[in-house]
Amino acid sequence: MKKILLSMMMLVGGMTASAQNFQLHYDFGRFLYPNEEDGRQKVTLTMEQFKADQWGSWYYFVDFDFTNKEMKSVYTEISREFNIQKESPFAVHIEYDGGLASKVGGYQQAALLGAAYNGHNADFSKTWSVQMLYKHFFKDDNENEAYASCQLTGVWGLNFFNNKLRFSGFIDFWRGVKASNGHGCLVILSEPQLWYNFNEHFSVGTEWEISNNFIFNAYNDKTFFVNPTLAVKWTM
Repeated sequence: MKKILLSMMMLVGGMTASAQNFQLHYDFGRFLYPNEEDGRQKVTLTMEQFKADQWGSWYYFVDFDFTNKEMKSVYTEISREFNIQKESPFAVHIEYDGGLASKVGGYQQAALLGAAYNGHNADFSKTWSVQMLYKHFFKDDNENEAYASCQLTGVWGLNFFNNKLRFSGFIDFWRGVKASNGHGCLVILSEPQLWYNFNEHFSVGTEWEISNNFIFNAYNDKTFFVNPTLAVKWTM
């Protein structure tokens, strides 16, 4: 489960800002797809942090996935952006993706490099980012071969009702490889979130993981999945 920090509005050249939050998600995917996703995580705990500085920004998240028997996996994404100029919306984006899983040994690691275009309206109630990235997957111990890919990412955030509601999320497109035949395929992953903010710290909401060719499925030919959650969030 991938997360995008809600405070993309902090990406202003020369501005120093930091934000951190913890999210707890109860996942309904295994009920919706009992054949294809019977081993899907039950709960995901996410730790997420964003920090802007005079050169750009750091961002990372770590997902801890739990079943009722064990910690199923740990997944992280860490990125750094360097602003082209102080007032420019363009930035250089560098990223690492990877993690560990209890059953299959881990996620296929990837490194990404490319450009980002970040923007916001006057009061930062609307934020957006578009990233075009070269993506390189590394060979691993699960018989996954190294290969080159590319990724297009869109990120958005919208506050409304006097900041009581927050609609945010991302959508990724990249070239993947099908496990069954090794051929290339288009992978799509989006995770829109809707939060109700009781105050500046505590929020209740939902996340919907919408994907195609993202979830490995050996049961049948199904590739499209929608996995909703119920969640709480604490923002530091």
